[in-house]
Amino acid sequence: MSDGLKNISLTTAENIQELQKMMEKLFTVTSPGAVFSAPVRGDDQTVITASEVQVGLGVGFGLGGGPHPESSAGDDQLGSSAGMGGGGGGGGGAAGRPIAVINISKQEVEVTPVIDFTKIALAFFTALGSMFLMLNQMKKK
Repeated sequence: MSDGLKNISLTTAENIQELQKMMEKLFTVTSPGAVFSAPVRGDDQTVITASEVQVGLGVGFGLGGGPHPESSAGDDQLGSSAGMGGGGGGGGGAAGRPIAVINISKQEVEVTPVIDFTKIALAFFTALGSMFLMLNQMKKK
């Protein structure tokens, strides 16, 4: 195996290890402690906040090689005149938002949703815009 191919193999193995570390960090966000807050106790009741957690991850790796354009026809494709390269990258993110408040008392358990008016407004205007676009298309035909 040529030195270039060995270097690419080692680099790829290191990239995979880094990817595993990044995934472990991202998925610690989905632990129960991230979804449910620590209970807050008062006189005769306990309040817990429930959250929505989203995690996203994207990765890519690639490698390639070929003969150097100025090499002679007799050189081996993976020999000293070969050009090889590889690379990879990735990224991820996590987000959370409260969706409900759980109120526990001796008499009852009450779940109160947290209403996100921004999401409702965005959905409304998106639906309205889609309807206008569709009506415009229907008028043209």
